[in-house]
Amino acid sequence: MSAPSAPVPRFTAREWALILLLAAVNFTHLLDFVIIMPLGKQLMHDLDITPFQFSTLISVYALAAFVVGLFGAVVADRFDRKHLLLFAYGGFTVATIFCGLAGSYETFLLARGCAGGFGGLAASVLLAIIADVFPERKRGTAIGAVTSAFAVAVIAGIPLGLSLAKWFDTGAPFLFLGGLSAVVWGVALVWMQSVAGHRTSERGGELKALLAVAVEPTHVRSFAFMFFLVMGAFLVVPFIAPFMQYNGGMSEDAVMLAYSLAGIFTLVGMNIIGVLTDRIGARPVFVCAASGSIAMTLLITHLTPTNVTQGVLLATGFMVMATGRIVPAQAMMMAAARPAVRGRFSNLNNAVSHFGTGLAALVSGAMMSGGGFDETVPLVGYPRVGELAACFAVVAIGLAFILRPAAKPATVPGPMPEPAAA
Repeated sequence: MSAPSAPVPRFTAREWALILLLAAVNFTHLLDFVIIMPLGKQLMHDLDITPFQFSTLISVYALAAFVVGLFGAVVADRFDRKHLLLFAYGGFTVATIFCGLAGSYETFLLARGCAGGFGGLAASVLLAIIADVFPERKRGTAIGAVTSAFAVAVIAGIPLGLSLAKWFDTGAPFLFLGGLSAVVWGVALVWMQSVAGHRTSERGGELKALLAVAVEPTHVRSFAFMFFLVMGAFLVVPFIAPFMQYNGGMSEDAVMLAYSLAGIFTLVGMNIIGVLTDRIGARPVFVCAASGSIAMTLLITHLTPTNVTQGVLLATGFMVMATGRIVPAQAMMMAAARPAVRGRFSNLNNAVSHFGTGLAALVSGAMMSGGGFDETVPLVGYPRVGELAACFAVVAIGLAFILRPAAKPATVPGPMPEPAAA
């Protein structure tokens, strides 16, 4: 893809404010998902559950988002994006609060499923908002800024959540997150403008329209690309912290430091990658980032007893590459859909992402053994998990070369003008 000749247009203050609001929505949703992973030991102790049940808590969040995403895709383009975002994000907020109040494994599992369903729908809507509001020349930067919420969640959210769980109990991080989400929801209600330019006068036949979006060849390639992209990362992600502790010999405080410092570099790196995506093109930037993520995947999953410095370097390299490749990947995928169907496409694409995330957590959990409360028992099977993830990532790079932008609608000539009156 050739480099654009014209300079990237400037963002207005209101555009930056919208990016900040969408980033806050994404931050709370992503933090709710990632905070459970470093809480594994405490949750297994407090809820008296096995490691496989803990893996199920991770998986149910993503699988619920997959199911609800399919449902939301049927009607996504019929509604004002703002109204749909408020509905989905409001449900996420309530479910997150119930996660903090859950007193049993079954209740917590149900609350996690509800939070995943509503949160996944909210994430789909905000990506559709970006695609509708920002032109293509600004989209990479906007996606990079909004998806940087992942890095912020790691930098500030995970240490804060772990501290709250240590000072109080494992429900405290979710109660805090639910309160913060309620504030963000209120800001969106009052400040955000309507986003309804995608709507048409057509109504009915949503399922038929959804199936048409699902089977369109350009979209199918994007769905396959998303699935392999997610599997290439989330086979590894759930067990990074336990593996660094059991097999790398790092303490809990050292792992927290590694996450925080890695998140800082990821925050900077994702925004740089977003700008490079706009200036150089999405595909070459993705190939470079994805190739780097494969190398870091193999290194971090073959970790041997190490010190804090080495652990930080490995965690930083993996997170910058694995997360940074999402920016150009999203830019390529969102370009594959026409504006009129972008809501359905976004929901389907995110449904595929959540399905891959949930499946990856179950697969990696099934491939691993060992660990537990005994610090001397290492986790077994993580290197094989890394090798499988690298294979998925290689396929994703190959699929990036067959993605194509959506065809622009042909210009239909209008009627001939009436002859002028004498």
